[in-house]
Amino acid sequence: MLQDSGDAGENTEFTAPRDPVGVTASAVKPAIDFESPRYRDMIGRSLLNKGNNVRLKRAIEKAKNGEPVVIAYIGGSITHGAGAVPIHLQSYAYRSYESFKFMFALSKDSPIHLIKAGVGGTPSELGIVRYDRDVLRGGAVQPDIVIIEFAVNDADDETQGKCYESLVLKALTADNKPAVILLFSVFENDWNLQDRLAPVGWHYDLPMVSVKDAVVDQFNKTKGEGNVISKKQFFHDIYHPTNIGHRIMADCLEYLFDVTNRSEWDEKDHDIEKAPLIGNEFVNVKLLDRKNGNHIARIDAGSFCKTDTDLQMAEMDAHDYGTPQFPNNWMRTGEEEDQSSFRISLQCKRLILIFKDSGNDEFGTAHIKVDGVFVQKVDPRQVNWTHCHATLLLNEEHVGEHSIEIEMAEGHEHKCFTILGFGYVD
Repeated sequence: MLQDSGDAGENTEFTAPRDPVGVTASAVKPAIDFESPRYRDMIGRSLLNKGNNVRLKRAIEKAKNGEPVVIAYIGGSITHGAGAVPIHLQSYAYRSYESFKFMFALSKDSPIHLIKAGVGGTPSELGIVRYDRDVLRGGAVQPDIVIIEFAVNDADDETQGKCYESLVLKALTADNKPAVILLFSVFENDWNLQDRLAPVGWHYDLPMVSVKDAVVDQFNKTKGEGNVISKKQFFHDIYHPTNIGHRIMADCLEYLFDVTNRSEWDEKDHDIEKAPLIGNEFVNVKLLDRKNGNHIARIDAGSFCKTDTDLQMAEMDAHDYGTPQFPNNWMRTGEEEDQSSFRISLQCKRLILIFKDSGNDEFGTAHIKVDGVFVQKVDPRQVNWTHCHATLLLNEEHVGEHSIEIEMAEGHEHKCFTILGFGYVD
């Protein structure tokens, strides 16, 4: 664990936690020395910005005093734990949560709680819609720390960072003033969206941790030049870390925790009144689905009268079982005698459609009309695996009455299609 001695800075002493279950240092060829100065230096390079420390130090002090602390993680498949075995115990989220407890909890029974809300293949455009449900649990939870990881998921974000900054602000402006940490993971090809997303963190002076900055440079070095770990050791596949990779990600977060703990308190909290850097238009987005839809909008489901139960699953929190994503949905099977379209009318100014992608060839393409005008077609077979897909339908400055119609494309009338829900801003 990190050592609580000396001044915070580049020379911080770091001792990594125990080896991941099932992947010990002796099993890795060549073996990784997690105690070595080179490993500590690599982890130290991950600290992109210490950021304003008031909120994170407050959470640390709560833990030291035996008070309840909630650490929440939201992101894509890496936050879900993809590549880790077992996924619920070896993900970077669970490991860094355990490290936080080890470092700061008053006792082993201290009430420090984990919220893990990673869903594979999904961007911040969907994360902002899920936040109230999956992180705040409908208002039942107020996290003390929120870690946001979408650096490898937002390439196709139609809002070009507005949903990301909106998600950051949604967490940052909560009444209980949680610490918000930006985490930048990386793909095997050394790519992420750090250049687009990190400016949001600089803008609000947030703590930022870059796995890319830690590992990429040393990937291309020999052992003699300073290599610590190879890509084969770090990556399970071209996207996701191995247990060792997840451990390194957790160690990077732990380094931030330690540096923050040993730093003096900053004088003031974040300035959240400043104008947004990219945009804040989606801060107040809310989820509309089959459960609450009739209380918010006028809905004629037409042939979309069934409920789809074959859904994307995600192991949430520390659970070893999958939770179905968006179970309160509208599905058409293509077998209905009534082939009418799905229609919804509501007061809003921004609207995101969430539909199900599928690898099943029984699913077909749908056409979307907004206020009677065709805006796009959506193909659930485009990526060919079962997961949640968000697409922007409406983005206007002022609230108005809008109608949306979803109908099957010509030749796809007897195909399936599932509307998982909507995110709307009124």
